[in-house]
Amino acid sequence: MNSRTMTLKAQRFHLDPLLVAVTVSLLFIGYIMVASSSLHLGVEQKQDSFYYPIRQLVHILLGLGLGLGIAKIPMENWEKIGSGLFIGGLFLLVIVLIPGLGVKVNGSIRWLSLGGLRIQVSEVVKFFSVIYMAGYVTRHKKNLQGSAYGIIKPLLLFSIACILLLLEPDFGSAVVILMIAMGVMFLGGARLKQFIILLSLVFALAASLVIVAPYRMARLVSFVDPFKDYLKSGYQLSQALISFGRGELLGVGLGSGIQKLFYLPEAHTDFLFSVIGEELGLLGVSTVITLYALLIWRAFTIAVAAEQSGQHFAAFIAYGLGIWLGFQSFVNMGVNMGILPTKGLTLPLMSYGGSSMMVMCCAFALLFRVHSETAALNIETPQARSKWASA
Repeated sequence: MNSRTMTLKAQRFHLDPLLVAVTVSLLFIGYIMVASSSLHLGVEQKQDSFYYPIRQLVHILLGLGLGLGIAKIPMENWEKIGSGLFIGGLFLLVIVLIPGLGVKVNGSIRWLSLGGLRIQVSEVVKFFSVIYMAGYVTRHKKNLQGSAYGIIKPLLLFSIACILLLLEPDFGSAVVILMIAMGVMFLGGARLKQFIILLSLVFALAASLVIVAPYRMARLVSFVDPFKDYLKSGYQLSQALISFGRGELLGVGLGSGIQKLFYLPEAHTDFLFSVIGEELGLLGVSTVITLYALLIWRAFTIAVAAEQSGQHFAAFIAYGLGIWLGFQSFVNMGVNMGILPTKGLTLPLMSYGGSSMMVMCCAFALLFRVHSETAALNIETPQARSKWASA
């Protein structure tokens, strides 16, 4: 193979077949289940049974379009603008709290309305957090490994973000961005002792926020024994557990679930996993869990490959995305199955929601970009050249 052919091969975009298969599978299963869980809502609320499926399809198409644009941007460009993006995210968190600008839904002010499309600012901030932390760890790795200040410095900015999120309120997103920050710093070489102390402080702060807020304490108590007050604080979790119980091994059949019709709230968003449990049974639940496990494993594999190729920023991007997607999917499934307190986090790439879907598509596009640049770099290494020359 001549050098010109090698150059062309290195310049083209390299797709990861397994990552493509997992992504498409999650999108497809998620869309089918959103349609199944929302047809009755469309009739009841909008007099159109396909209201939610059509809107979700638009969300997916918009997300894929944004993802294509994201995937074309080189990683070095993301590294340059990471700090600016995070500051911009903080600015959006301030704007959404200004009366008249933020959109209030179910008692929370989390959305901005842009051209008829509602943007959940916290989802955008999660995406920016990954980019910022990857850049910070790459630039300050020695400080991170050598002193506590290296850990505290970025957390000051994240503390501001968390305070703004709690004012919305959005406790779940605040926890997610803290997990992203701390996870990336740990993988970047933060000292274990300092990390454990900091983690303990974060847990203590989270516990105090639960104690001082009655509704959060009610959720925690209901999580321990949801059927004790199943008509009030334990209602959501009780109905979710009944869904899983009805599903048994193979489920009651696609579209045949009862819980989504009369009992299970937010069936097409936060509790979509419960609908999967009822209609597709243990087989469907196991399939979805396996797909997420493959996704997270692949994200970390891509990160390791990038790190070994000397692309440290790209590696920490992939690590951050893996932590984010893994933690959020684990929390959502854990809430649905009753092993974690009720918390409003969507199931990545599956739950209904424009902001979540579009931002997740952008996140996956960034992961594809990391893989593509790593694959191209490996083709251009001296070892690869000798291999191609002998072919």
